Amino acid sequence: MQEIPLHLDFIALLTLLGLFLGFFASYFLIKKSWKSNLPNLFMGLFILCISLTMLEGWLDYTGYIFKVLWLSNFSEPINFLIGGLLYLFIDTQIEPEIKKKYWLHFIPSIVWLGICMFYFLQPDVVKYNDTIEVMQLNIPRANETPPFSDNPFRIRKHTSLLIGIYFTFYILIIGRKILLKANSIGESIFTTTNKTLKIVRNISYHVSVIIIIFILVKIFFKNDVGDYFIHLYASFLIFITAMNIMNQSNYYNEVSTFLELPSLKYKKSSLDELEKKSIHEKIISLMENEKYFLSSTVSLSGLSKEIKESSHHVSQVINEKLNQSFFEMLASYRIEEAKTILKTDLGKKLTIEDVAERVGYNSKSAFNTAFKKITSQTPSAFRDS
Repeated sequence: MQEIPLHLDFIALLTLLGLFLGFFASYFLIKKSWKSNLPNLFMGLFILCISLTMLEGWLDYTGYIFKVLWLSNFSEPINFLIGGLLYLFIDTQIEPEIKKKYWLHFIPSIVWLGICMFYFLQPDVVKYNDTIEVMQLNIPRANETPPFSDNPFRIRKHTSLLIGIYFTFYILIIGRKILLKANSIGESIFTTTNKTLKIVRNISYHVSVIIIIFILVKIFFKNDVGDYFIHLYASFLIFITAMNIMNQSNYYNEVSTFLELPSLKYKKSSLDELEKKSIHEKIISLMENEKYFLSSTVSLSGLSKEIKESSHHVSQVINEKLNQSFFEMLASYRIEEAKTILKTDLGKKLTIEDVAERVGYNSKSAFNTAFKKITSQTPSAFRDS
């Protein structure tokens, strides 16, 4: 097999940056949302799948794929998972209740993985020849006969067409779900003021653009030669998503040591497990029995004084026992109280600003942001439902 020169340029470097941001963002979205926030979990998985397909595209574009031929076409089955994850993200945004048929959307990817196994099990020389053909390289092929057919069902030659049909199907059912939601609240998706609808509508716009780019690339470029156009646009979307995650982070609401490593934060703590348990019980008692969180002037130092413990130890116990920051814990109690109020007859008569004030928020926007983050609904939508 001939040595293939590497191809590194501005497009390759930009895509590589998008890859790093994609893996970084997906890791934290999945880690922070596991079993607690389905929309963010599906979005994290969606970004991870996008990043993996971009990785294969980057390997092909730069020529590095010839150094790791065992990875050739590894993202093919993942392509048949992206649409389903996008639908699940939008579905759980619009209708947060848990459903039991989410697994159905993973079937196309699993089926395609089975089809691709005949190719994945081929020796590297077969993948070498295939990559040369796909990338339209003017290089002699290696003389090698496959030990068995890499496409016994004769279906993989229609991969691009099937991916196009797959994404079109999901765009249609996503569009239908958005329209039904808009009609149910009497708004137009183009002029809606509903935050959830605006989010899913804008995401659908971007995915539609990707599908259009995909179609144009397949029309004007043979095989996978022009896929870098798709990866560049996907990199742009990942940059925007990463910026939104950083802008909405609780990091800015807390005093943190510069470059402090989370794993070393409490390494030198003098607290033992019995002391942690005691502090934990004091915090829970103050929050649940005295509803300390209802005050708009609540602070970590104030809470620490109330239970006669140091702020550092209280913060440590909240982080380790509740797996939350102080502000996340505070928001969770306040939003639960708000949900209780909104379900009552009085709550139906109060304005959202009044409810926000009753649970300790000084502004409606901060209350709406916290409520939507925890429940995936606005307070008004929760009350109406």
